[in-house]
Amino acid sequence: MRTRTAATRTTLQPIAARRSATQQVVVVNGSQAILAMVETVLNPGRYNLVFLESSAHAYSEIKRIQPNLVILCMRVENVQGFQVLSMLKLDKETRDIPVVTFTTEDESESDSEWQDFRMAGLQN
Repeated sequence: MRTRTAATRTTLQPIAARRSATQQVVVVNGSQAILAMVETVLNPGRYNLVFLESSAHAYSEIKRIQPNLVILCMRVENVQGFQVLSMLKLDKETRDIPVVTFTTEDESESDSEWQDFRMAGLQN
């Protein structure tokens, strides 16, 4: 796990208590190019970016950090992003954390997985 913060580091607090503080954003992806792009786009003075280069411990880290937003690649190493997303949405402590998903693969490859995910009632 690699953390980049603004000049002052914020303490981890419940989401409601952090509304006016620096926003926590967790990015789960193994690609250095994607990590660099996200870091460029999101203002480091406003966001505390936490990069998880592997999804192996993504669920437990996200649960521990309780970020304001998760940016999740659907295909990271051996663990499918769908597994991480499912665990986050099924857990009452993490289900309200917004998750932005993306993939660098052809859309048609993951269409059936998205359909299964929607049918399970895990996506709005």
